[in-house]
Amino acid sequence: MKLSKFNLENKNILITGAAGSLGFEHSIALLEVGARVFMTDINYPKLIKNKLKLIKKNQKYKIDCFKMDVSKEKSIINILKKIRKMNLKIDVLINNACLNPKFGDKFYYKNTSLEKFSLNIWDREIRVGLTGAFLCSKIFGSYMKKNKKGGVIINIASEYSVITPDHRIYSKKNYKPISYPVIKTGLLGLTKYLATYWIKEGIRCNAFSPGGVRENQNKEFVNKLKKLIPMRRMANTDEYHSVLQFLCSDASAYLNGQNILMDGGRSIW
Repeated sequence: MKLSKFNLENKNILITGAAGSLGFEHSIALLEVGARVFMTDINYPKLIKNKLKLIKKNQKYKIDCFKMDVSKEKSIINILKKIRKMNLKIDVLINNACLNPKFGDKFYYKNTSLEKFSLNIWDREIRVGLTGAFLCSKIFGSYMKKNKKGGVIINIASEYSVITPDHRIYSKKNYKPISYPVIKTGLLGLTKYLATYWIKEGIRCNAFSPGGVRENQNKEFVNKLKKLIPMRRMANTDEYHSVLQFLCSDASAYLNGQNILMDGGRSIW
C-alpha cells in the first residue's frame, strides 16, 4: 500500500463535539496528515482553547471553529451556510458529539441506577448522541453528495456498542447510564443505513468503537476495569489516531458499513 493514501491534504473534515477530550485527539490525528479541520461544539470557549493548543503545536494547522448545537437542526444548517460562503466542500463528517459526563459533575447525575434514571436526562442524551448524528448526517451528507469524489461519514460509537457495561465495576449509585450503550448501539444501525443510502454518490460510512481512555478515573475503578481487558490496561490518549486517519483516507476506500472495534481485547472475553 502506498503511504500517500493516508494523506489528507486538500480534505476538509468536520468534527462534532470537538471541545471534548476525544474530539481534541481526533483533531490532532487528522491535522497531522494534512487535513483542514472544522471543529464544532456547543462549548465555544473550550473549542477556542483547543484550537490555541493545536496552533501552538503547529502554526501551519488549518483549523476553523464553529459554535454548533447538534441537537438543533437550525444550528447545523447555519454552520453549513457559513462553510458554503467560504466556498469550501466537506469531505468527511465525524459524528463524535455525545454527552458523557463524569460522575460528580455538578447538577447532572445524582443516581444512574435504572430505577432512578431521569427521563429528562435520557431525552437530552439521546437528542445529542443519536438524533444529533442523524441530523448532521442528513444535512452535511446532503451537501457532501455534490462532491465529485463523494465523501466519508464516521460515527464514533464505543465498545459498549457491542458489549454491555459490566455493572460489577461500578458503585450502586454510579452505574454506567443506560442511555450511553443505547446511543452507541443505535449509531451502528445508522452506520449501516447510511453505508448503502448514498453509495451511488460515492459516500461511504463506517463506525469506530474505542475502548476506555486512561484519564483521571478513580484508581479503584481502573484496577477493576483492567482485569476485564486482556492487555491489562486502558488506552492511551493518542492510540486511536491511526484508526481515524485510516477511516478518513483513501487507505480505507473499500471499507463500508463496518464497525472498527479497538478495545484492547475486552470484547473477546
